[in-house]
Amino acid sequence: MPVLFPHSTAVTSVAPATAPRLVVCFCAQWCDTCRAYLPVLEALSEKYPDDCFAWVDIEDHPEFLGDVDVENFPTLLIMEGERTAFFGTMLPHIGHLDRLLAQLPAETAVSHELPDVRALLQEACTAR
Repeated sequence: MPVLFPHSTAVTSVAPATAPRLVVCFCAQWCDTCRAYLPVLEALSEKYPDDCFAWVDIEDHPEFLGDVDVENFPTLLIMEGERTAFFGTMLPHIGHLDRLLAQLPAETAVSHELPDVRALLQEACTAR
């Protein structure tokens, strides 16, 4: 499935609200690292077609973070169902994310104070 971009990508096959796993990359358009990371994230989304991958520019869509500050890129959110399995900065090497997705332990849970990112993505991609 292609990477979703809020308010510019229509939901096609895997909807954010119902995907078993949601992978969100929080980025900024001005960030060279982010722009270099996007093509490899898109390739990784092909490897995991049942998961929903999204690219959220934090300057265009601050509502996805609420009061949480992102200071480094890429900052990734991985949700399995309603459970946050990972939220944090990751080195910009797609192999790290690939290994994490392949080996993520089922009992991992991370506390966070983000808004309902699944619902925001669903709404943003449906309202197109």
